[in-house]
Amino acid sequence: MMVRTLALAAILLLCAPAQAQESCRLCYGDGSAAPGERPLTIEIWTDLNFSKLALTGRAGGTAELSAVSGEKRTTGELVDLGGISVTGHGKITGVPLRAVRVDLPDSVEMTTADGGSARLAQFTTDLPPHPVLNANGELEFSFGAKLSLSGARGGNYRGRIPISVDYN
Repeated sequence: MMVRTLALAAILLLCAPAQAQESCRLCYGDGSAAPGERPLTIEIWTDLNFSKLALTGRAGGTAELSAVSGEKRTTGELVDLGGISVTGHGKITGVPLRAVRVDLPDSVEMTTADGGSARLAQFTTDLPPHPVLNANGELEFSFGAKLSLSGARGGNYRGRIPISVDYN
């Protein structure tokens, strides 16, 4: 039985437009706010991290990290080796008591330095169906996803997850 240790730090780095990334890779300011309106910003405080996983064969498998509970579940030939898995955590700031829309991608390609690939999909958050900034103009949230590995390639997988936020 083949066991490969995966130092899967499915690292979340917020993808903002290229010009915004130059000054801050983990925050994004909305330059389209109306005059006198506080622009929306988003900060990612904690990266999404699946901790340590192992492949026990060549068929691959999945690992899912719940945004609500932080629980990690694995399927297929991917097993949990322990360690602390961490959901992503972010903070949105803007006009107090305004409704916002948070959009996550359908999927994100993850890669290793030696050419391995995996896919993050089925992103979830702990946000209510209609999120609203609090009286201080802030809203904190957690997010998780499902990591899918095909084949028997281990490694340190990394990728960028574009998260956008707009006023509703």
